[in-house]
Amino acid sequence: MSSENLQTKWGQFIPLATVFFFWGFVAASNDILIPVFKTAFNLSQGESQLVSLAFYIAYTVGSLIYMGISYLMKEDLVNKIGYKNGLSLGLAISALGTLLFYPAANTGSFPLMLSGLFIVALGFSLQQTVANPLAIALGPITTGSQRLTMAGGINNLGTTIGPLIVSFAIFGSNTGGTSAMSIESVKIPYLVLGLAFLLVAILLKFSSLPDKPALVVEDENNESGISRKSALQYPQLVMGMIAIFLYVGVEVSTASNLPAYMESKLGFLTQDVAPYISLYWASLMIGRWTGAVEAFTSDMSLQKILRFIAPYLAFGVFLAVNAIAKHDLTPFYIYGLVILVLIAADIASKGNPARMLLIFSVLGIIALLIGMTTNGMVSVYAFTSVGLFCSTLWPCIFTLAVSGLGKNTSQGSSFLIMMIMGGGVISWLQGFVSESIGIQSSYIIGVLCFAYLAFYAWKVSGILKIQGISFDKKISGGH
Repeated sequence: MSSENLQTKWGQFIPLATVFFFWGFVAASNDILIPVFKTAFNLSQGESQLVSLAFYIAYTVGSLIYMGISYLMKEDLVNKIGYKNGLSLGLAISALGTLLFYPAANTGSFPLMLSGLFIVALGFSLQQTVANPLAIALGPITTGSQRLTMAGGINNLGTTIGPLIVSFAIFGSNTGGTSAMSIESVKIPYLVLGLAFLLVAILLKFSSLPDKPALVVEDENNESGISRKSALQYPQLVMGMIAIFLYVGVEVSTASNLPAYMESKLGFLTQDVAPYISLYWASLMIGRWTGAVEAFTSDMSLQKILRFIAPYLAFGVFLAVNAIAKHDLTPFYIYGLVILVLIAADIASKGNPARMLLIFSVLGIIALLIGMTTNGMVSVYAFTSVGLFCSTLWPCIFTLAVSGLGKNTSQGSSFLIMMIMGGGVISWLQGFVSESIGIQSSYIIGVLCFAYLAFYAWKVSGILKIQGISFDKKISGGH
């Protein structure tokens, strides 16, 4: 990266952030589609989780296609066509996927619905491959992870409003009654979304985003003096791939199985679950806004203030969106106290990604165990708080997994993105397990996922220390 690149290029970062918004909007909206499809197509809980499986497995398929094309071309695909063209192509592929919702809704075809979601996510995999390193490149490397965290916060703005908009499109404003559920009502919001994909593709094509940004080039040898020819020779990456798989898995499965829990155990109607799904994804936004404060200022005193303002500002966005949707806000005010746990954990991490991963994973285990052993709204708040503790784990794991890879960093990044498939596999696994031990007890799957993440946080610190890499020198809260 050029030494002149001393400030975040906001004029380029803001249009890029729109694709992060789309990823969140669609991913969280799947949690509304799951109970809708379950009822409309008479599916079991395990079968309903095929929605998540089809969506997230596309990331792996997309990454394999990407690597295969690059291999045949003997040149990296994105380097060949440029970053802007890569983003536009990914958006166009996603737009094609949304078109399938029209015949799928008209014919009542579940496989065709899944195919549409698969193609949408196939486009997302290419967008992810381009947008993550590009977000880091649009400014100084010292705040690269904070820009990625900030982009994640914008992603979760999409996850916050996505379930509400899709729920309104399907059920209308009658959220308290027994609104008729028509599978045909699904096609309109996704056709509109497809049009938005195309418009943003055109916008990005003619934007000032660089086709070939000045990315960081590291030395061939890592700190330990050992040179490796493949990213897979680095234990921090291989273990990190498993960590990404399980992290995305527990993040997605906690939310995608929540409607079934609230309906079967607490008597909620399908259309009344949307605000709680919105709260779960808003929790990720709350945590990510907190973790992004360093991208705005290097003033330590101001950072301390923003660490308290940012999460409650994000919480305010959630309340405002639900107020506009005419939902009762009374059940959510108490959640403001849970956010204090997030702030305390963020401060305790002292900016060390391994320490933050360990602390937040332990808190995730505690939250799930509380949800599994309590009843009523206490269990709901416990399950939704998992979103708070998942919020900054992506940049933590990503940073730890690629640290020390040098020239193999981009290859390692593509392997990590491939493991996003965990969101579908773990969701399906929990749904399948729930049919044997019950939906509430099935959250033991999430506990096991967090247990590995805690182990990885402990183990990777020693691995990186051997390679001469330490994050303790950084004492402010970057993630």
